[in-house]
Amino acid sequence: MIITSSYQDLLHAKQAIAKFKEDKPAVYQRFVHVIQLTRQLQFNFQYMGCLIMDEDAKKFRPAVQDEYILNVYNTEIEKLKEDQRVNDLKQLLHAYKQIGYSNLSGLVLGKKPMSLVGPKVV
Repeated sequence: MIITSSYQDLLHAKQAIAKFKEDKPAVYQRFVHVIQLTRQLQFNFQYMGCLIMDEDAKKFRPAVQDEYILNVYNTEIEKLKEDQRVNDLKQLLHAYKQIGYSNLSGLVLGKKPMSLVGPKVV
């Protein structure tokens, strides 16, 4: 699947993320931790987003040598989803789904919108 992100879309998403960070700091911080874990394990951000949003994540499932790693990862996702305020995060992810979970994660990690402009394969 190919997604294309315009500078304006990314800028709006960055502003929404900043507001989310200000309004819901605890959920935002948990989300940052999940993004960092995803990056450290070299999993696909699309997989992370699908798990959080209760979408079918099978085609993005990472090939791992040790199922324990995947179980630990899934446990961390479930901890995030157990938070009562996770619906606010889901609303944010849903509102900017068209730019892709990878780009949203990049913005959360501090990437500049200009560096994320253009087509990407997910």
